Amino acid sequence: MDMATPPNLTFRKMHGAGNDFVVIDSRGREPVTTPALARALGDRHRGVGFDQLAELRTGDDADFILDFWNADGTMAGACGNATRCVAWLVMEETGRDALTIRTARGLLQAQRLDGQVWVNMGLPMFDWQSIPLNAPQDALHLPLAGDPVGVGMGNPHCVFVVPDAEAVALDSLGPQVEHDPIFPERTNVEYISLLGPDRLRMRVWERGTGITLACGSGACAAAVAAVERGLTARRVVLELDGGILEADWRADGVWLTGPVADVFTATLTPAFLAAL
Repeated sequence: MDMATPPNLTFRKMHGAGNDFVVIDSRGREPVTTPALARALGDRHRGVGFDQLAELRTGDDADFILDFWNADGTMAGACGNATRCVAWLVMEETGRDALTIRTARGLLQAQRLDGQVWVNMGLPMFDWQSIPLNAPQDALHLPLAGDPVGVGMGNPHCVFVVPDAEAVALDSLGPQVEHDPIFPERTNVEYISLLGPDRLRMRVWERGTGITLACGSGACAAAVAAVERGLTARRVVLELDGGILEADWRADGVWLTGPVADVFTATLTPAFLAAL
């Protein structure tokens, strides 16, 4: 056990459209998450299991800071559904309807409107260094089979427009694209197909985790790709394996909303932590 890890560590389990998280509140103390702790907690058989871990920290220029970890112990730059869920938690705690959150993506705004929590995930990035890609190239037409769109949303995303997202062999294609040399920091992979006016079917392979039921930053990237390919308007409903998300690409960024589920609170045993 790392000396910074409390002997009894309490966490929360949440999910947004099946995209599940462990949430650790470290406001007022030193952060506790390490690669070893993230891997141990992320193990669905020997730990708790999650798609991402989100740790809250005290912030000077924001209501709080959020750090994100993947199940393989690497850090993620953004996690839209976890940001929404934690924003909901803090709104419930404080009674506020607007928050500012600092992430690796920058300062994000969260608002409660008509009972739903929306988070501004920032403007999409298309320049090769910001996504990032391995060399200068047109992100809207990446030189990969299937002519995907590259989008930076804090995490790198590679979005394929296909006739039927259900028919894609995501378990084999996802890891191939994630580790393609064009993506020096690997990438999330989304497959989308048009269901109707401003409605998409989306399936996702997340960098460092694998197939997930939903992905918030991926939904934002997919909505942006659909607009760039002339499929939809800027406000899009996305049907994912775990439920419905909605993305709205506005002048100030891509806003994301969807369901929030607060599942349980629990405490890790000293024996589990000592084995790290």
